[in-house]
Amino acid sequence: MEKLIYTSITIVMVLALALTLFVSLPTQSAESESDALEAVVLKKGSSGSTVRTVQTKLKNWGYYQGNIDGIYGSKTVEAVKYFQRRNGLTADGIVGAKTAAAMGITLSSGGGGYNSSDTYLLARAVYGEARGEPYLGQVAVAAVILNRVKSSKFPNSISGVIYQAGAFTCVSDGQINLTPNDTAMQAAKDALSSWDPTNGCLYYYNPRTATSAWIWSRQVRLVIGEHNFCV
Repeated sequence: MEKLIYTSITIVMVLALALTLFVSLPTQSAESESDALEAVVLKKGSSGSTVRTVQTKLKNWGYYQGNIDGIYGSKTVEAVKYFQRRNGLTADGIVGAKTAAAMGITLSSGGGGYNSSDTYLLARAVYGEARGEPYLGQVAVAAVILNRVKSSKFPNSISGVIYQAGAFTCVSDGQINLTPNDTAMQAAKDALSSWDPTNGCLYYYNPRTATSAWIWSRQVRLVIGEHNFCV
């Protein structure tokens, strides 16, 4: 009799535990799903390099008059609404999939979808272009390349940007094929982790060696080492 009672109690406990786990699963799943959706939407309160990209594009197109600071504030919301109204989108001030596509940017909850080959190629470009520069300047060069990837004005891959005809001296003179050192590798990784010392610059040049008249017409945002960084 005692054995039967003990067995019955055990069965009841197991069933209760199973029911608790079953009930809790939908809530956890919903929370995870919500977190995933949140990660691929930019709205008031968001911050980071992708917000700077949005601000830069909107400013270049005349929709945004505020600072390019990577902070999604009221001015950014209004600029996004303005852009959405002009492009037949729902004017909610939120950059979701449709608005991002219209702007020519990719929203991602991860590290941008880059692989080890991309990192290595980026490091080779940094080494070929800026190995004599301060570390901050090397990260800045990598950031410019990534900013071009995000811009609708340039190819949408690291290799496409780097090997675009006439874009980088290191490709023209073959230094792109040199083996990058640890510093260049780390600079590439830091830029891929959303560190952008240039705040969205798309160009850089050495004023002592630059021969293009066009590059001198660009607005210089900052100087790091021997390079002027500009938009």
